Formats: sequence, structure tokens, C-alpha cells
Amino acid sequence: MNKLKEVLYSKIEAHRPRTRRLAKEYGDVVVDQVHARQIVGGMRGIKCLISDISYLDPYEGIRYRGYTLPEVFEKLPKPDGAEMPYVEGLYYLLLTGDIPTREQVEDLIIDMNNRRIIPKYVWDVIDSFPSESHPMAILSAAVMSLERESLFNIKYRQGMKKTDYWDPTYEDATNLLAKIPLIGAYIYRKLYHPEGAHRYPDPTLDLGANFAYMMGKDKPYDDVSRMYFIIHADHEAGNVSAHTGHLIASSLSDVYYAVSGMINGLAGPLHGLANQEVLRWLHGLMEKFGDKVPGEEELRAYVWDTLNSGQVIPGYGHAVLRRTDPRYMVQREFCLKHLPDDPLFKYVDALYKVVPDVLKEHGKAKNPWPNVDAQSGVVQWHYGVREYDFYTVLFAIGRSIGVLSNIIWDRALGYPIERPKSITTDMLEEMVGIKK
Repeated sequence: MNKLKEVLYSKIEAHRPRTRRLAKEYGDVVVDQVHARQIVGGMRGIKCLISDISYLDPYEGIRYRGYTLPEVFEKLPKPDGAEMPYVEGLYYLLLTGDIPTREQVEDLIIDMNNRRIIPKYVWDVIDSFPSESHPMAILSAAVMSLERESLFNIKYRQGMKKTDYWDPTYEDATNLLAKIPLIGAYIYRKLYHPEGAHRYPDPTLDLGANFAYMMGKDKPYDDVSRMYFIIHADHEAGNVSAHTGHLIASSLSDVYYAVSGMINGLAGPLHGLANQEVLRWLHGLMEKFGDKVPGEEELRAYVWDTLNSGQVIPGYGHAVLRRTDPRYMVQREFCLKHLPDDPLFKYVDALYKVVPDVLKEHGKAKNPWPNVDAQSGVVQWHYGVREYDFYTVLFAIGRSIGVLSNIIWDRALGYPIERPKSITTDMLEEMVGIKK
């Protein structure tokens, strides 16, 4: 058993009594009320899931194991000379709740590097897709094809105690997390740079640096990768991608089925594709003003015209957040340091100074502040990743960290299959007092 797994096992043993006590002694306590608007509105805000991995505070933004994003970036160990922490360190934090030492992260890096070997049939699956295929479809299929490697399935067929389900799930999850960046980089090279030779992973590099190397990107794209994967790693358990992964895994489907489903949910335009829409809108804005950043009054007028025409300002607002998304601010600080003169970033910077006040005056947006998508596509564009469709693959690699961590803990605590109750429209009308 490796060092991370030993620590995780001790954490699981300490946590299990808490879950059993809640179910046994407090099972009848009412913790929330459900309103009709929530039933017909996508279950928004209904408190019915548990995740100790992350919590989305409306005013502080995402917290990973209780730590705010600024704290995560400050406290997690970093490679020598790097600005951004090891992605492997975040995985350690999400699983254990502990900030790892440099030695603990290096031990995990060695373990994950040993798990990078990808069967040839996975490359064959990727290569079998037509060159015009969407990268998310290829990623989903490639992850699904790895299902035959599932240790959980082997152990389950052999027979094992429910309290041991987490063990092979941990192995499958860590194997997949080690492999999925390689798969993503290979898809990128296949679709967009087929003229260049595929780069095999460098065993001396951490996850973020190796991804940059396989993508063919020089420094500081290694830090861009670390930053991007960390800020997208999780966002509570109820968003489409995280919830889909949890739901599928609750049936004891293995992590390959679950993450493939997560990827499919993330591919929807209401979830993972938002950064593409922001970038398209920004390019349209630049085209209108002839690549010249307009003054504040000119930009205010444009934003008002957009709103008055019934359109929204892409990248602004959030269903839960009521302040500027900390994930936006992490990227903004990086851009101010590394690409302050980038034409696209100049527009993003100008919008940040104008849009919130306009949206407040407009009065319809509950949150007038920018979210993560207002900035993320700009960073990728600057460093030469200009294929919009690939951005969601990057999102998926990061989101898999949180989803896999949640699934391991779901198995460790023996959470049951998810099965909410549905009702008919007639029944709901009767419940709220509508007479026919």
C-alpha cells in the first residue's frame, strides 16, 4: 500500500462512524424544504447530496476541503521555479483533507508516473475516429475503452466486502487520473497537429509539466496547465459533470463508466462549453472595434446595446456565486503578470472594469461579477491553443480530479444507489393547490 493510500485508509476508518451515526440516530431530522420552483427548475439549490471534497460558498467561492482557492495556491507544494502547485498535491488534499508535504507529493508523483502506461488499443480507438470528430466524443470513448482494465470489476466478481469497495476504486481512479492527461494531449495532436510526431510522456515530469510537454508547449504553459486543472477540479457535487459521475458510480459502475459519463455531461453548451462562447463574443467585439480597445463610455454603450437586444454578456453571472469568481481572479493575476499586453486580455480587463456596474444598473443579474469562463479561454488562446472545441477537454481533465476523489469516498462510506422520487405534473398541481 503506497503512502497516500495508507493515509486515506486511516481517514476512511475515522469517518465511517460519523456517517453511520447520522443515518441511525438522526435519520428523521428535516434539513431542507423543497419548493415547487425547485422541482420544475432542475432541483436547483435542494440540499440532498454530500461531498466533503468541495463546497461552493456564494461569497468566498469554491473551497477545497475547507481551503479557499488563494489558500490552496499558497499552501500546496510547488515544483522548483514554478508559480503553480503540483496537481498531484491537490489530489492528495482532496482525498485526505491534509496539505501534503513536498516529500508526500513526490512520492505520489512517482506512483502516478508508474501508472501512465496506456494499452495500445486505446490509441487505436482514438485513431479510428474521423479527423473532424469532436475531441470530447473521442475522450469519452477512449476513457470508456479503458473499462476493461478495471480492478474494481475483477475484485467485485471475485467477491469482496462492501467496506473494501474503496480500495480497488482508489486504484482505478488513480490509474485513470495518471492516464487521462496523456489521452487528452494525444487527441490534441491527432486532431490539430497531425504533422508532428506524438510525444511520449517524460517520466521526470509532474502531471502539469508532462501535459505541457506532450502538447508541445514551452514554459510557462506547464504552470498554465497546473493552474487550469486545479481551478476546474471540483465545484460541489451538484453540477452536471460532478453529479453525473456520482450518479453513475452509485450503481457500482466503475470509474471508467462514471468519468466517461461525466465527460458527456460536461460537453453540453450549458456547462463546459461556456468558455468557448466567451471567446467567440470577445473576437466579435474586437472585430467591431477594429482591434482597438474602446474607452469605458464606448464599451458601456456596447454592453447596454447587447443587454437591450435581449442577449447576455458571456462570462458574467453564476447560479450560486454572489461575487467575482476566485477562479477568475487566479487567472487574472496570472494574466496581469505574464500577458498584460495581449489584445484579448486587454478587452477582458476593460470589460471587468465596466460590466459589473452596468449589470447592477440593469438589475436583472443576481451576480454581476465575472465567472471562470470570462478568462480561461483567453489564457489558452495566448499560448497557442486556439481550437475552441479542445477547451472542454482541458476542463474534463481537471474536473476528473474532484469527481474521482468523490467516488472513492462514496465507496468508502457505503453511500447507496441514487434514486430520487419523481411525481407527475398533475400531482404537483394538486400539491400546490391548483384546482382543475
